[in-house]
Amino acid sequence: MGDKTDVWQGTLALMVLKTLATMGPQHGYGLARRIEQTSGDKLALNYGTVYPALLKLEQEGAIAAEWGASENNRRARFYSLSATGREQLTVETGRWNRLVESIARVLEPGPTPENA
Repeated sequence: MGDKTDVWQGTLALMVLKTLATMGPQHGYGLARRIEQTSGDKLALNYGTVYPALLKLEQEGAIAAEWGASENNRRARFYSLSATGREQLTVETGRWNRLVESIARVLEPGPTPENA
């Protein structure tokens, strides 16, 4: 795996929703590859978790799926973002941004309580 980073639990759904919002309908493998490529190939997706994540998002109504033909003319399920998924993307993006800001504050050097 080299210098690739594993995807944190809970972030895969957010990346799937964002990728579908940006790219439009995608099949599972293409979606996973696009996420890896967008990260500059710094993220390593476990393909064994991609399809369960897609199924969960579909069951929640965040995405819809339909059968179609892939680029190499193979049968594949194509996933697209639903209205519920767009709302979920907005909410989850806000949560993610707040989390990142909070972690950044903890990691920033600054005065300790004893020195304040």
